[in-house]
Amino acid sequence: AMAALGTPVVRTDAASIWATGVTWWQVPPVAKVVLKGKLLPGVVGKDVIIALCGLFNRDEVLNHAVEFVGDGATNLPMSARMTIANMTTEWGALAGVFPFDETTVKYLRSRVPEFTNPKRPGKRGAKSRSGYTNADVEEWWKNRSTLNADPDAEYAIELELDLATVVPHVSGPNEVKTMVSLPEMERKRVPIQKAYLLSCVNARFEDLRDAAEVIRSRGGRVADGVEFYLAPASAETQARAESSGDWQTLIGAGAIALPPGCGACIGLGRGLVQKGENAISATNRNFKGRMGDRDAFVYLGSPAVVAASALAGFICAPMNFADKPAGTATRRPEKKVRSAASVQIMEGFPASVRGRVLFIDKDNLNTDGIYAGKHTYRDDMTPEQMAAVTFENYDPNFNALYQKGDIVVAGFNFGTGSSREQAATALKFKGIPCVIAGSFSETYKRNAFNNGFVVFECPELVTHLREIFSDRAPTTVGPEITIDYAKSTLSVDRKSFPFPPLSPAAQELIVAGGAEKLVATR
Repeated sequence: AMAALGTPVVRTDAASIWATGVTWWQVPPVAKVVLKGKLLPGVVGKDVIIALCGLFNRDEVLNHAVEFVGDGATNLPMSARMTIANMTTEWGALAGVFPFDETTVKYLRSRVPEFTNPKRPGKRGAKSRSGYTNADVEEWWKNRSTLNADPDAEYAIELELDLATVVPHVSGPNEVKTMVSLPEMERKRVPIQKAYLLSCVNARFEDLRDAAEVIRSRGGRVADGVEFYLAPASAETQARAESSGDWQTLIGAGAIALPPGCGACIGLGRGLVQKGENAISATNRNFKGRMGDRDAFVYLGSPAVVAASALAGFICAPMNFADKPAGTATRRPEKKVRSAASVQIMEGFPASVRGRVLFIDKDNLNTDGIYAGKHTYRDDMTPEQMAAVTFENYDPNFNALYQKGDIVVAGFNFGTGSSREQAATALKFKGIPCVIAGSFSETYKRNAFNNGFVVFECPELVTHLREIFSDRAPTTVGPEITIDYAKSTLSVDRKSFPFPPLSPAAQELIVAGGAEKLVATR
């Protein structure tokens, strides 16, 4: 949102950077997303990113850095930009970047007092870059041309969305990329038992204001049988909402206050969704089992939708909207055919691997499905205990089917969502030699190699397995497969498929046992 690229850094990355000051990063392809026009009244940033996730849900921006451009991007306030940029990860992208313009400058200037306050927490050295001044903002603005893409820049793909055609939708249940219009949801009259206005994506002052406005306009209290949980993005946000009266409006209507933090969004603390319950949430993720029981159903919507639904007792819009077709366009260059390539195998790296296939026929399988959030923050779990709970949110039968040495083959965008490393290390601890997928979340791929675990992409293999298995279970036992790392090919059912060769850097991480051990040698 601040015209700066952000990328996930987890524990192993952070430790390596602190120890050496050096890290590795694979430069991603770049997608250009042209936003045109202006949003209709009552439509906000959350509606835009839900629309993008639902309209372009075939991995168009998978592992891309997304540049948002166009007069529509210019028209969006900072609060909307923050929401959209935050949830580009759920869309499958690695990062989302907005232009450096007057809106950016105005926001940066508004935060200068916080970053120059001598009493702010922490200690900083003379060369610290953890803050900025008005003079810095002026310098950035003077040189803003260097922060824009070159006029002749090439993109891996270009997408277009007319903001005037966006109407509020919800995502779900339990899938960010499945969207349903609010008029359709209202016709279904889906009852809810939980409502959540919290998390990093939609608990800012503007979000609390939108929800409070719904309550003030409609009147009444939270419906019987509904628990409406409220947590501000920060103590500063809560204080501002209290001074405006918005906080009191929400609490007065029956919202249950929680402290700032992730809370129910990551399945921790009070108010988790229970078995069989329906919930509407303003969080950024609604993956199965993430916010509580795996047999619950969670939908995502804007803060106004959450507030309106909490009052009504079923998922509904804060105002009347009519269904309309979205104005979209897609432009992409011609795809290049990939061929097999030989590679030098480093000493200590296996030249080949052989094992039985366990086929997980699921696209967009998130890290909550691979390694549940309720285990993620338990530091007392042994490697054996971690291995025993793999895929329990996705398929509790997986561990009964698994045999040591099985090779996991999965669908597209494997490992999306949270950046938890345990989703990779637990599979390594289980004895799985590698995971092959149609495609991976770049963050998952990075975590895997940083922890000495092999993953690689072979979409042709996934297509083949889907063709030969007409009646597929969540986890299907498949044929034996042979992987030849030297030739970058794999063989199954007397067929051969190429895959990208593993680079010397990737092999080095595997041989060393991960980035932490590699850094220790240096």
